[in-house]
Amino acid sequence: MIHDKDYLIRIVKQFSEFLSKMILGGKNEGDLTELERVFDTNMRDTFKISFEELAHKSTEEILAMVSEKDTAHHIPYFELLGHLFYFKNKENPNPEFAAKAKTFYETYLEKSGIFSMPIVSRINELKT
Repeated sequence: MIHDKDYLIRIVKQFSEFLSKMILGGKNEGDLTELERVFDTNMRDTFKISFEELAHKSTEEILAMVSEKDTAHHIPYFELLGHLFYFKNKENPNPEFAAKAKTFYETYLEKSGIFSMPIVSRINELKT
């Protein structure tokens, strides 16, 4: 059981790192089709649904999904969700994505107790 939890956390963190690279402009590196495939695979591995299905859920529904996970997994999930909606908002500006990214980033900072200047900067960017 411990190995399953470790595997889940590793998948979440790898997806989060992938999104961080994409946000920083890594989208120009590599084949766009390949990047989309990796993104879709990560979505299915992490959330068991597509991004479109996740995006249609309310913030409260997504928070409920995370709360069903092991408590130790909450912080990485909030960071990942912040990156995910931030990336999708950068890709295709959408006030709903921006609001979700802001909420998940703020929840991440609150729950983790970590001060992250890049995330604070993204929150400020999302407010405008």
